[in-house]
Amino acid sequence: MSTSTATCLPMLARRPSASSSRMMTSSSAMVDIKVTTQVKLSSSSCISFIKPVRQSFTSARLKASNVVIRAMSEKNEINGVSGLNIDLRGKRAFIAGVADDNGYGWAIAKALAAAGADILVGTWVPALNIFETSLRRGKFDGSRRLPNGSLMEIVKVYPLDAVFDSPEDVPEDIRTNKRYAGSSNWTVKEVAESVKNDFGSIDILVHSLANGPEVTKPLLETSRKGYLAALSASSYSYISLLQHFLPIINPGGATISLTYIASERSIPGYGGGMSSAKAALESDTKVLAFEAGRKKQIRVNTISAGPLGSRAAKAIGFIEKMIEYSYTNAPLQKELLAGNS
Repeated sequence: MSTSTATCLPMLARRPSASSSRMMTSSSAMVDIKVTTQVKLSSSSCISFIKPVRQSFTSARLKASNVVIRAMSEKNEINGVSGLNIDLRGKRAFIAGVADDNGYGWAIAKALAAAGADILVGTWVPALNIFETSLRRGKFDGSRRLPNGSLMEIVKVYPLDAVFDSPEDVPEDIRTNKRYAGSSNWTVKEVAESVKNDFGSIDILVHSLANGPEVTKPLLETSRKGYLAALSASSYSYISLLQHFLPIINPGGATISLTYIASERSIPGYGGGMSSAKAALESDTKVLAFEAGRKKQIRVNTISAGPLGSRAAKAIGFIEKMIEYSYTNAPLQKELLAGNS
């Protein structure tokens, strides 16, 4: 099947064109589209091109998914909150990048827990001991409180450093670093294997990770090492997580990462290659959405939720000004806090 398109290029004024189209489909998903465009000119001059085009689309068979999402207009029996709620009972979520109770990772974990999901978290190895101790001693109990009055339960905390894909990638200075002493199986590959051994599968994967060692430096002063480190920790880590967790994400599952508007606009002060890392993250999300969607019916998205005064964000140096600007200009003025999600 082919398509022939006749186009007249006007040399003077022209009137709107009339077009007709025809689409035919068969079991092999062959599509034949015939479009004829005629442009009537006030001049007799017209240049025509006839260009045959053949398009063939191969349809992939999609297996039925058992995932059911229930939208509830009245009070949800899980969290007691009125409005449109999602029932995630029986679902399991892994949130990479939770090390305290004031970041987006924590807020997302709470929202998922309120919907009924079982929560697993991956915590940066050097922060693991402090995080687990704080949990055990009840330091986070206030911010663990869910809308129904219960406390968010974290089923298991895994040590994680998403900069390293496998044990072979870990350099000697990290292996012998005392901040990593006492922890094992913390590379992305090992964590995915541990989750598989412990629980078999997950339904939701959250990437709440970013790090730019030279974030306070202008891009003109950023070193190659600092630039590549920002991309490795903040964007490639999402590829690595999805690459290793994809085999254990149930069909119909979902993954999400966190981006920032500096990916598309210049934000002076947000340096060290972090704006480039966020741009890469968004570009990769589009490709990953296609690949993971076709391979396992997994949804891949990224969101820009706005500036939050988290521990990691304070490294930027002017997060308070970013929050103030956002609050002043936002249509719905609301202070962002991880604990009140």
